Amino acid sequence: MRYRTLGEIKKKGYVRGDRLVTTEWLAKNLKDPALRILESDEDVLLYDMGHIPGAQKIDWHADLNDQVLRDYVSSERFQELMRARGIDESTPVILYGDKNNWWATYALWVFELFGFQNARILDGGRMKWESEGREMVTDVPKFPPTSYVAPERNDKKIRAFMKQVQTHVEKGGKLVDVRSPQEYSGERTHMPEYPQEGTLRGGHIKTARSIPWARAANADGSFKNADELRAIYEAENGLAKTDDVIAYCRIGERSSHTWFVLTYLLGFKKVRNYDGSWTEWGNAVRAPIAVGTNP
Repeated sequence: MRYRTLGEIKKKGYVRGDRLVTTEWLAKNLKDPALRILESDEDVLLYDMGHIPGAQKIDWHADLNDQVLRDYVSSERFQELMRARGIDESTPVILYGDKNNWWATYALWVFELFGFQNARILDGGRMKWESEGREMVTDVPKFPPTSYVAPERNDKKIRAFMKQVQTHVEKGGKLVDVRSPQEYSGERTHMPEYPQEGTLRGGHIKTARSIPWARAANADGSFKNADELRAIYEAENGLAKTDDVIAYCRIGERSSHTWFVLTYLLGFKKVRNYDGSWTEWGNAVRAPIAVGTNP
C-alpha cells in the first residue's frame, strides 16, 4: 500500500501529512488484507469493551516496556511482538488510541526506536471514530505470524537521557515541558484528577517552556492545522525548525504527542523525547528545578 497525503489532511498544511490518515480513509480500507490496525490506550480495558474492526491491542506497559528495567523492550521482544501481530517491514500499520492519541504516538515513537517507519496515526483516534458513530466490535482478529527481524534499538536520534538533558540545559538548548500548567508551576505533581504521586518535588526543569501537549489537539481529538500549530510553538514560544528540541512530561507519553507534532506536522529537524521526564528528574538527588510560570 502506497501512502500519500490525503486531501482532508493536505488542507491542514503539514510538512509530513502522509504520517496521518483520516477516519474516513480507514473506514474505506478496513478490509484491506495487508493493513494492520493497532490500538494503544492509557485505559488498557477499552479495547476489550469495543474497538475498530480488525484492530489488535498494544498494551503500552506489558508490550512496550521491559518488566524489570525502567526501559523499553529489547529487539528480541519487539521482534516477537511484531511477528505475533502479523507485521513485518512492509506492513502498513495504523495506530490509534484514547486520550487524543497519547499512547498511539507513544507507540509510534517506540516503533521508531527500532527503525520501523511504516506506521501512521489515525487523526482523531478513538474519540473521533466513536463520535462519528463508526463500527466498533469486540472480536479479536488473528493474523499469520511473520518472519520480521528487528534491528538493535537506536536510542541516539529521538530519545534523550538525563545526562543529555543536563548538558542541553547548560548549553541553553530548547526544552519543552508539555505537562499541565499546574504541574509545570509546582502546584501539582501529577495531572489534574489523578493521584498526586510519583515524584518528591513539583516544578519544572530550568529553562523549559510550558507548552501543554493538549494545545495541539482539537475538541474531537484531531490535530490542529499547521498554521495554528506554528502560532503556538513558533510565534508564541520562539521555537524554530532548526532548533535542537527536547520535550518531556511525566513518563514520556504526553511528550511523544508533542514530539510527533514538531517532527512530522511542523517538520522540525531534531526533536528528542526525554522519557525519564519528571518522574526521573523530580526524584533525582541534586537535579535543579524551578517553580512558577513561564518567564
